[in-house]
Amino acid sequence: MVAAVAAFGLALGLVACSPEPEPIDLGIDQAAGTLPSEVTDQMTALVETARTSIGASGAIVGVYIPWAGVWEAGLGTSGVDGPPVETSMTFKATSATRSMTCDVLYALVDEGTVKLDDSVTEWLDSYPAESDVTLAQLCDSTSGLHRYLGAILPRVLATPERIWNPRELVAYGLGEGRDFEPGSRFSDSDTGYVLLGLVLERASGRTLPELYDQYVFEPLGLTSSSLPTGAGGGDRLAGSYQRNNADGRVDCSNPLDMTDLTSSVGDAASGVVTDLSDLSTYVQALALGARPYDAEQRFAEPRQVSDDGPTWFTAEGGAYQAGTLVGQYGSLPGYMVAAFADRETGMAVVVVLNDSRASADVARLLAWQLAAGASKTPAADGRTAPELGLPWTAESLEGQIAE
Repeated sequence: MVAAVAAFGLALGLVACSPEPEPIDLGIDQAAGTLPSEVTDQMTALVETARTSIGASGAIVGVYIPWAGVWEAGLGTSGVDGPPVETSMTFKATSATRSMTCDVLYALVDEGTVKLDDSVTEWLDSYPAESDVTLAQLCDSTSGLHRYLGAILPRVLATPERIWNPRELVAYGLGEGRDFEPGSRFSDSDTGYVLLGLVLERASGRTLPELYDQYVFEPLGLTSSSLPTGAGGGDRLAGSYQRNNADGRVDCSNPLDMTDLTSSVGDAASGVVTDLSDLSTYVQALALGARPYDAEQRFAEPRQVSDDGPTWFTAEGGAYQAGTLVGQYGSLPGYMVAAFADRETGMAVVVVLNDSRASADVARLLAWQLAAGASKTPAADGRTAPELGLPWTAESLEGQIAE
């Protein structure tokens, strides 16, 4: 018994004395200083148009142009009649969590713990019907598994503090039947990512928060990011969801407060909490392939997001690709978020809007508008602007946001 206690104490001592890992250098030579006022004025106008169009009280935005400078801003208020928005406020990362879950997958593949073509049932024998679904398909959202959030949304809005078991979330998705045969096409599936999270926990013998810490947060120095067990803490941007009046009309003046919605409702699909600084660093690392486990194959054969959409808007590896940009966008009750970065230069855009009643396409389109403006921003003194062409302009997206 004494020996066991001594060994345990020695293990704790070794852990306590272990050096903190050095954050990964992204290799971005970021120009110091803020962007010119004529650029930020135009960007502010774009953000305010999108924000007011969906009834969001506040927004957090960051634009990072290596050859020109940085613009970070908090606009509006944190909740109706709340305090001014601060760029340091935390928020739900929503679908950026999906990319992080795939990060863990590729890290465990790199270590030899799992293989991309492993089937779900090789690790979770309680899902025999998913024996033809691979881990790569869960990450790529080509599994055909139906989404779960729509089935539970009324209960989520009624009791945001409820803790959800990930197996319960998966059960709701699987209970709807498959949308298509695995591998045949792309369709974003929160069910698939939560199921992937369960596999990664089983294969590694570690919890999802521990896996995010080891492979995502700590290597990049993301000190404000976590997967909370409950609602989480910190100085949070107030999130809301506009509800209907008795007559069925949207009541913009009295939204539901979803700030303390538990991360358990998103889990490995959208449960991570982060801030602007962390999310911008993360999406740059994702786009540039800066981590040791980042593999070219992850984004090598993307699928078109929709048959009637542009051919340059594709998805693979838990992320979207739009021209030269890589990133994620989505919503969870209370927030819609978009984060994209350029694969060559590291130019990045992060957008957070604190209402989720409208389509998350608003956040994506706004991020693309800001990226279009950023790509054309003149270089600062002593810098050279790269030739960076995106297949859209800020003006060409105005109609879609208005819709």
